Amino acid sequence: MKVEGFSDLMANSIHLNKTTNVTGESFSNTFTDALKDVNQDQLDWQNTIKDFVSGNGVELHQVMIAGEKAKTSLELLMQVRNKALDMFKELTRIQI
Repeated sequence: MKVEGFSDLMANSIHLNKTTNVTGESFSNTFTDALKDVNQDQLDWQNTIKDFVSGNGVELHQVMIAGEKAKTSLELLMQVRNKALDMFKELTRIQI
């Protein structure tokens, strides 16, 4: 296995940044998509609970997994939102 130096890694990184095709998707579109995904996870969890309570073949562990998935996706979205707000506040502080 060949071990590369830092200069080789930096050159490759710069080359990748120049040749990478950016789609131009805005942060608001990405955040909106994330909101939709989190909402879908919450709805899936509610449907899993309803199926469990009504006895439609859903086991308790499936309810727990769906709940944890919904919780984790919501927590991740909140952290991304918090970091974006921190970044915005820092940028407005720098521009003064």
